[in-house]
Amino acid sequence: MASTPTGTTVQGGAMTTQSLSMLQAIRSALDVMLDQDSNTVIYGQDVGYFGGVFRATEGLQKKYGSQRVFDAPISESGIVGTAIGMAAYGLRPVVEIQFGDYFYPAMDQIVSELSRIRYRSVNDFTAPVTIRMPVGGGIYGGQTHSQSPEAIFTHIAGLRTVMPSNPIEAKGLLIAAIESPDPVIFLEPKRLYNGPFDGYYDRALQSWRDHELAQVPDGYYTTELDKAVIRRAGADVTVLAYGTMVHVALAAAQDAGIDAEVIDLRTIWPVDIETIVRSVHKTGRCVILHEATRTSGFGAELSALVQEHCFYSLEAPIERVTGWDAPYPHAHEWDYFPGPQRVIKAYQHVMKGL
Repeated sequence: MASTPTGTTVQGGAMTTQSLSMLQAIRSALDVMLDQDSNTVIYGQDVGYFGGVFRATEGLQKKYGSQRVFDAPISESGIVGTAIGMAAYGLRPVVEIQFGDYFYPAMDQIVSELSRIRYRSVNDFTAPVTIRMPVGGGIYGGQTHSQSPEAIFTHIAGLRTVMPSNPIEAKGLLIAAIESPDPVIFLEPKRLYNGPFDGYYDRALQSWRDHELAQVPDGYYTTELDKAVIRRAGADVTVLAYGTMVHVALAAAQDAGIDAEVIDLRTIWPVDIETIVRSVHKTGRCVILHEATRTSGFGAELSALVQEHCFYSLEAPIERVTGWDAPYPHAHEWDYFPGPQRVIKAYQHVMKGL
C-alpha cells in the first residue's frame, strides 16, 4: 500500500504503488486523466504515434485513439490558440511544447488570450488548459534546448506556474493542473526525467528506482497546488529551490555540513509565502537557487518577498545562486549550471554574514 513520503500532500486514499521515473509518472498522470475524463485531449508536435520527443505520451494514442491524442503542426501559436478555443467550449486540452525554448511563438496567445479569458469574459469562459514543456539543462542541449523560462510566466497575471522535482509529485501535480479550471504552465526539468540529479555531473548516473519519492500510487490522486514543502528540515539557513535545484540544494547541505532547511516550492507562482516566511523567521538566513539567468530571474522576486516579510529576522544578506546572464553554453555546460560547489560557497557566505 502507498506510504505517503514525508512532506508531500497526496490526496485520494491508500492505493498500491510502483516505482516510476518522473517521465513514467507524467505518462501515468496523462493516462489517468484520459481514462476518467472524456473531455481531456492531448496534442502537440509528435505526441501521437511517436509518443513525444521524450516519450512522455508513448502508447497513449494507441490506447485512446487519434481523436484524443494527436499530432499538431509545428506551430506553437496555433497549438495554444486552438487549446483556448477547445477549453472555452468544454474540453480540457493538455498540450506539449516540445522544449521550453520553443514557447515564444505562442507568447501572444498565452499573454493576451489564455491568461485573461476568465477576466475579460467576466467569468463566462474559463481556460482549463495545461501547457507542458521540458525545461532546463544538463543534457548538453545547448542554448536552444536548455532554457528555464519560469520567470516570464510568473509575470503574467492569470497563469499558474508549476515545476515538480520528483515522480510522485509530478503525477499528483499534473493531475491537479489538468483539473484546474484555469491555465497552468507545467514545467518539467528534463534532467530529472530518468533519475535524480544533484549536480555532480562527473559521478555515475542515478536512477529513480530506489528513491522514496519514486514510489508512485497507481490510479488517481492529486498533490495540492500552490503549496511548498519542506524537503529537509534545518535550523541554520532557509534554502528556496524548485525542480532540479532541489536535489543540488540537498547535496550541498550534506557536503557542507550545514543544517539547511530546504524548501521545494513546487508551485512557483502563486508562491507559498507563508511557508517561506515561517522558515526564514526561524533560521534568520536565506539562500535562493535557480538554474535560469540571474538578472530578473525568479530569485529576484523571492529575494524581495523575503526582505519585505522577514527584514527584522535576517542575520545576513540574502544569497542567490543562479545561472549566468548568458545563453546556455554547449561546450561549458557545467560552468553555467549552478552546481554544489557554488551552492556550498553561498551557504558558507551566508553563515558568516558576508
